[in-house]
Amino acid sequence: MTENSKDILWGGDIYLRPMAEEDTDLIVKWRNEEFVRKNFIYQKPFTREGHLSWIETMVKTGKVIQFIICTKEGRAVGSVYLRDIDEVHHKAEYGIFIGERDALSKGYGTQAARLMIRYSFEKLGLHKLMLRVLAGNERAKKSYEKAGFVQEAYLREDVCLEDGYRDVILMAILNPEDKMPS
Repeated sequence: MTENSKDILWGGDIYLRPMAEEDTDLIVKWRNEEFVRKNFIYQKPFTREGHLSWIETMVKTGKVIQFIICTKEGRAVGSVYLRDIDEVHHKAEYGIFIGERDALSKGYGTQAARLMIRYSFEKLGLHKLMLRVLAGNERAKKSYEKAGFVQEAYLREDVCLEDGYRDVILMAILNPEDKMPS
């Protein structure tokens, strides 16, 4: 895979490179890891076919922008993405997962969030970035708060998962430089 250096986002101990079709097997492996899957609202097993369909229908159409999180040494450890990019209201939903267990609690998630916030506001011109996190996922919530996200809502019993109804926390960050378009 050839990577265009202008498409790479650098910061801290990591960089983000655009996800490619060649990353499919890694993404599927990560998303099916129990420690990753249990923190997603969508918890069904991931398949290669499903991910290739995601690339065709979402990434290639511009509905989703997805990156691979890499350490400075080039090791892929997770993925980060923007979905439901709304050009009318200048907002999108942010998502992330660290897929390598030994890469947890190293600050990579917070660093990736900061890079995506900057990308969203400076390159895409978004006004708001929001996310959903399952209540009880304190590690993720603290990481999001360190990156600048704040809680906007607490939705009781919002999703029905294998272990029953779960609460969801909505968090967001606003672009401090963005003013109402004229």
